[in-house]
Amino acid sequence: MRNLLALLVFIPLQILFIPLAIVGAISVGYKQLIVSKRLGVSQTAIEIINGRWTMHIFGLRDDPAAAKLAPALPNTSTFGLWLALFPLYVHTGICGSPKWYPVIAKLGEEGVANLVTNRTGYFDSIIDSAKENAEQFVLMGAGLDTRAYNSLKNSRLKIFELDQPVVQQLKRQYLQKAGIDAAHVTFVETNFSQDDWLDALTAAGYDPSKPTIFLWEGVTLYLGEKSVRNTLRTVQANAAEGSVLVADIYAKSFVAGEYARGMKATLPVLDMTAEQLGFGIEMAGDYQYALESFVTSEGLALGETYFMGYKTEKGPWMVVAELKV
Repeated sequence: MRNLLALLVFIPLQILFIPLAIVGAISVGYKQLIVSKRLGVSQTAIEIINGRWTMHIFGLRDDPAAAKLAPALPNTSTFGLWLALFPLYVHTGICGSPKWYPVIAKLGEEGVANLVTNRTGYFDSIIDSAKENAEQFVLMGAGLDTRAYNSLKNSRLKIFELDQPVVQQLKRQYLQKAGIDAAHVTFVETNFSQDDWLDALTAAGYDPSKPTIFLWEGVTLYLGEKSVRNTLRTVQANAAEGSVLVADIYAKSFVAGEYARGMKATLPVLDMTAEQLGFGIEMAGDYQYALESFVTSEGLALGETYFMGYKTEKGPWMVVAELKV
């Protein structure tokens, strides 16, 4: 009965909101693409915080820091998101949970539309399991990630955020504007396409003798294989026993834009902010073996894994993996 009532309310409301939703989508798209390019920062990072903001608003994941930071940023529009999502929000309120968007798919049944919702949850799960044995937390390519300002803020972990200078400066400016305390975070300006990121991290206070969680979310697919391997090698050689690197690695078909219909049409958008896709591994065959072979070739051991889409006809298109030192 509740679902039927929700549908009866949603349909006319959605029709009424079509012009407003178009305005909202244009507003979000303009700020994400054009303003991000003008600022010299990643437009894909905006997709992530928009997704995290949406998950928070729809009750899928508690993220008060994202709820504060997103409205303050100059390169997205939460008002535009509200215009596009309000009918779905009403539908969710009546049903009690999201039915269409945003949703968290069952493990193995994820499509590309579930990238942010499911990927975020899988990273959270591995981090939650690993953090009791860690003393340091290093976000590599932190972007606009807000984990350090939610539950991890009150943990005993020493937290480092690494990213390019322009990204760090933007984030720190708008964390302050949003009233989010960042005094417990050490910001390190670096670039993972270069080999000196560990030097910058060590100079900022990183202790290689302490067990550490390295979070590497949404980064590998923008790098070349050499840079990915160099980073894995660097972590393996400079982290204490018991440390873990948590990363997402993508299928070659995804990186090439061949996994799903319409993906290739979106690749030129990445060119606008110089975020071309690069590294992927072959997942068309024995994907578990392919991942394990890659990981062990750099001296790491494979821990917990979440292969997204492995139960679908096309097979897995990415994995969130725990790599053990």
